[in-house]
Amino acid sequence: MKKFLGNLVLAAVSLVVCVVLAELATRMIDRLPLFAADLPPVGGTEGSDTTANHLGNLPKADGATPSLYASDPPPLPNRTKAPQEWIDLEKAIVSGTAKGGAKTFTQRFEDWDMFKAWNSVFVGDDVCKHWYLKGAPGQLWVYDPPDGKSRPVFRFLPNVTTPRGLVTNELGWRGPPVQAARQPKTVRIVFVGASTTAEVHGYPYSGPEYIQNWLNRWAAARRLDVRFEVLNAGRESLQSADIAAVVKTEVAPLRPDLVVYYEGGNELDLSTVVKNVPKGVPQPASGLARWLREAAKHSALARRLEAITDGGEWPKPDYQLTWPAGVDEKDPDLARPDLPVNLSRILHNLDSIREDVTKAGGELAVSSFSWLAKDGLQLDANRHKPLVEGLNVRLYPYRYRDLERMTVFENRVFEKYAKEHKLPFIDVAGLMPHDPELFSDAFHNTPAGVKLRAWIVFLQLVPLIEKKLVLGEWPKQPAEMGVAQAPFAVAPRKITFDCTNAPDVARPAD
Repeated sequence: MKKFLGNLVLAAVSLVVCVVLAELATRMIDRLPLFAADLPPVGGTEGSDTTANHLGNLPKADGATPSLYASDPPPLPNRTKAPQEWIDLEKAIVSGTAKGGAKTFTQRFEDWDMFKAWNSVFVGDDVCKHWYLKGAPGQLWVYDPPDGKSRPVFRFLPNVTTPRGLVTNELGWRGPPVQAARQPKTVRIVFVGASTTAEVHGYPYSGPEYIQNWLNRWAAARRLDVRFEVLNAGRESLQSADIAAVVKTEVAPLRPDLVVYYEGGNELDLSTVVKNVPKGVPQPASGLARWLREAAKHSALARRLEAITDGGEWPKPDYQLTWPAGVDEKDPDLARPDLPVNLSRILHNLDSIREDVTKAGGELAVSSFSWLAKDGLQLDANRHKPLVEGLNVRLYPYRYRDLERMTVFENRVFEKYAKEHKLPFIDVAGLMPHDPELFSDAFHNTPAGVKLRAWIVFLQLVPLIEKKLVLGEWPKQPAEMGVAQAPFAVAPRKITFDCTNAPDVARPAD
């Protein structure tokens, strides 16, 4: 008996030693901290560059060669090092040691929101009464909106490089320097939207930067006496009403030739067609998958095992999707006030954008919006963890098939809107591959995905530009361009406050 127990203990100790050694070896191979109790989050925004698998399946355009796609924009001449004071402040916000903000508040103030200029009307007379900004670390930059209205709620600080790597120009837009006054023989294109236009601040380039590089190289190769200026007026979290305000107060004064609208995620709310949205805690289907999901926070071996578990859709509660009576899903009446997922509101704001762009002498182009959501989508439970959690946690309790149905409907509405108003329609969703390696969540892309999506837009801009050049509509003559004006005459100012003891404030309804 003693011999049996001794062998049992020896086997148990040997097993533990082997598991520990395997865990350490796996951490070394995966470049993870060797002795940390908690491991860094699984997944990320890099992904693998699988674009080579898809380039051959895209439409062709004259001069759009593989070597052109391979070329990247030149380094930003306005990129500098973020001030050490800002770097220290960002670290303090992330660690929770920053002072001056409310100790208890509904939503934690994010570090990237520190280095923005907030609309003074949106901020209000007392920062400490603001549901979100009272969590800021005792200071903010604010600007006075030229129209005295609360939208857009913020703009980026002009001429800065932030600790997150965002580089802005004189306008407070992402990208290289730009002058408000347009140069002769220049075509000015402005992209508007939210985070999928601005992109992650740390990405090396956004889509407009790629497109500007490609268009100018394309024009040079064809010996065209024209220069392209492609600007990025996007910023994260904006809804269509904010984008309309950006166009009216910031974009239209620059008198662009073309404004490209790309947004379709922030207002796509399925609760507009689902009454009594079920509550619950999203969880993977099997007990083993749930256990591995938790264990992966602490063990590299668990991460490896999680990667081979089922990456299918998590269980969702039953609910009823109720389509508005009389709305034709295949051919919707755009004049209806009850289009699902806030589309009636979005179209109203598109009308405002179109009117302002037209008054400024430009043209509006509308894009379809690319989502990864697809019925039957299979993901690697470990490698694609941000995607899995984005689709099953952030968008809970909505089923993949319903997300796909509503995004397809949204893009059908965008396409019909463009057709009815004789606007260029850029079909991004129809050409963007449903490749999880190109997505960081349901609709944001990895750096490789950003570049491929920009190429898809570029391929559809080329024939439009060729037509405009042949007709002599672009580039405009100086007399046609009008006088472009910088949208902001006064630089943002800094305010200080102390909201340490401020009470919590509920977020108002949109």
